[in-house]
Amino acid sequence: MNTLSASLENSTIVRSGSPFVALLRAYFGVASWLAPDLARRHAERLFLTPPPYRGKRVAPPGARHSLIAAGHRVAVWHAGPAHAPAVLLAHGWGGRGAQMASFVAPLLARGFRVVWFDQPGHGDSDRRRVGLPDFVAAIEALNAAHGPFVAAIGHSFGGAALGLALRKGLPLARVVFVSTPSSMQEQTRNFARLLNLAPRVRDAMRQHIERRYGVRFDDIDRIDELARLAQPALFVHDREDAQVPYRHAVGLASRMPNARVVTTYGMDHYRILREPAVVQAIVDFVAGREDVPRELPELPRPAPLY
Repeated sequence: MNTLSASLENSTIVRSGSPFVALLRAYFGVASWLAPDLARRHAERLFLTPPPYRGKRVAPPGARHSLIAAGHRVAVWHAGPAHAPAVLLAHGWGGRGAQMASFVAPLLARGFRVVWFDQPGHGDSDRRRVGLPDFVAAIEALNAAHGPFVAAIGHSFGGAALGLALRKGLPLARVVFVSTPSSMQEQTRNFARLLNLAPRVRDAMRQHIERRYGVRFDDIDRIDELARLAQPALFVHDREDAQVPYRHAVGLASRMPNARVVTTYGMDHYRILREPAVVQAIVDFVAGREDVPRELPELPRPAPLY
């Protein structure tokens, strides 16, 4: 399952149970042929509407709250000395800034200032239909208002937005991508498959969203452009992630000349943000450590044979 299809299955519409999923599929299967424009509009609404966040919403103690404008009103929290080097935390689709709280105290202890936020359309930020370009605009606005950032940590679609912002010139010394997808086209195909959309309706939805944002999905997917980014990058991804396959991290990391991959086991798409060993490895990397473990939990080496 991918990030956007997961957002559909976690939405208030589908949460009532699998029979409702079957009804949705039946509706879109019929509407795709009898009323394709109506099916496109309904599918686009689902595609651009984040699900409600079900996790903890408490900000870390001592956090200062503010609002910035980024096309949408964006809720921001920050902690640490005003003149300390700053690290940005970017959550993913259907999340909240509080979801990244595990990184705040360890980064503060290393002398960083930490900034986190609710993405547009999420949490305490303006609730409206949003897409990946809105995430990128928020990161750029945050860099202007609370940066410059020396590093950033992005989860899932928050990581994808960081990658696009870097390609557009966001200056970061280090960057961490956690469970990050590499292709909007793949996300769209999986979403359409889940909804039982006819290909012509899927393509019409994509084209309409592209016109809405003035950017083509093919251009978003040009990950070869990562090759010109020289900063150290860390990709952390669970080997059995059911929402964003592990191969996405491998593909993205292979494009960046100074990237490495940390493979986790049994931490899925969300627990990976709370696992102490993962948090420690990421914070160590942000602080400048180069020899982060390649696997977490670190797997035992076979004993030598004598």
